[in-house]
Amino acid sequence: MITPRVRRQHSSALFFFLVLALGSLSCFSVGARAKDDSDSKKSHEKPYGLIFGTVWGPDDRPVYGVKVKVRRARDKKARWELNSDHNGEFAVRVPAGREDYVVSIDPKGVKLLSGKHLYPVQDVKVHIENDERSDIGLHLK
Repeated sequence: MITPRVRRQHSSALFFFLVLALGSLSCFSVGARAKDDSDSKKSHEKPYGLIFGTVWGPDDRPVYGVKVKVRRARDKKARWELNSDHNGEFAVRVPAGREDYVVSIDPKGVKLLSGKHLYPVQDVKVHIENDERSDIGLHLK
């Protein structure tokens, strides 16, 4: 025999699971809508080329915190300036299209653990044809 107390427990458990199910459905629908919005933003994003590089030290290990400058070959001043990350890597988005770029490094203030100062080598020229990725390596001595 089911007592009123047991009936209340069953009905409150049923109510709890019903609220939980409706809440999870609304979360899924909000997540789906957010994903659709991000897809539409990507389709309206302008195309770009990517210059991806790694800064290497004289011991062939990646170097952190080196200033990297990128400019168009026809320009005199650097348009993009950034630092290498903990893996010695950097990435720069450039406008899509046929263009030549010059990538240079400025290791001022960066030393090896031995206390030795680092010196840059020659600048690297990069050619971007359209919306493509170009990988380069910059070595210090």
